[in-house]
Amino acid sequence: MAELLSLDFMRQALVAALLVGIAAPLVGVFLVQRRLSLIGDGMGHVALAGVAVGVLTGTAPVLTALVAAVAAAVAIEAIRARGTTSGDVALAVMFYGGIAAGVVIIAKSPSGSPANLTAYLFGAITTASTSDLWVFAGLAVIVMGATWLLRPWFFAVANDEEYARATGMPVTGLNVALAVLTAVTVVVSMRVVGLLLISALMIIPNATAQLLGHSFRASVRWAVLVGVVSSVGGVVLSFYAETPSGGTIVLLAIAGFVAAAVGTAAATRWRAHLHQRAEAHDHEHGIGCGHPAIVHGDHVDYLHDGQLHSAHEGHYDEHGSAPDDAAPTRRPEEVQS
Repeated sequence: MAELLSLDFMRQALVAALLVGIAAPLVGVFLVQRRLSLIGDGMGHVALAGVAVGVLTGTAPVLTALVAAVAAAVAIEAIRARGTTSGDVALAVMFYGGIAAGVVIIAKSPSGSPANLTAYLFGAITTASTSDLWVFAGLAVIVMGATWLLRPWFFAVANDEEYARATGMPVTGLNVALAVLTAVTVVVSMRVVGLLLISALMIIPNATAQLLGHSFRASVRWAVLVGVVSSVGGVVLSFYAETPSGGTIVLLAIAGFVAAAVGTAAATRWRAHLHQRAEAHDHEHGIGCGHPAIVHGDHVDYLHDGQLHSAHEGHYDEHGSAPDDAAPTRRPEEVQS
């Protein structure tokens, strides 16, 4: 690890990964709620055309990609607001037209090969300059600040757009703002994760968070944590494994999702097993049953085989092991009296 931190470009890469790991899930949580998970992917296609224009004209590709992505964001919301049946087709034409234009334009650039787009398509953080890092940092701070300030309104619109509109919220403006923040996040992330993979870092940490969090606020915290671990961990792993940073980050995020899915499924099955075992046992608890009774909240549990059993509508529920702060155990006849 000391070797990694001794290199200037890797320190820059880790800072950029940290910024992306925070910003992408923060924006992505509202895209997931609104079932717009693939919008980031489409914007990445359009941003590619902006990168190609920058390469062709000698302009900073980050800035031209930002202009193209923001323009696409506004166009997307205009198409969605119309609500016509041809809206999906129009979006598809825009997205695929963007990536096709990018390939054609870059072929006409002085460098002359579509292969030069690889760093933007799949991420190559070690090739980012110090000036690029400053631009990314500034954009990431804007995304995080705006998302945090607007989160109550984004949440309201994502949950019930019609109700939000009826209460007087500027729904159209909020939708445009979210789309623009998504576009900026795509550009911020293009050197770290890549334009073709950035949507994964917006969506997968939030999918993982939905398995682990039991509220919206908890889910956001989990999503940011998973995003940071995936992005920073992916950069570190890619350094030692000599693999592309973008693909490594996404694979690490997917591994986290699979682990969370398997873990929560196993926990659910175990709780169901305990419940079934409690229901199935034939022993009737009560006075003289021989098992200690424990006052647990507003009812009485019986300690049986190391677990707390409580009568409920003709069967017994398993309430887990006795907590450390449980009331002193007493014989059933003492509780009844």
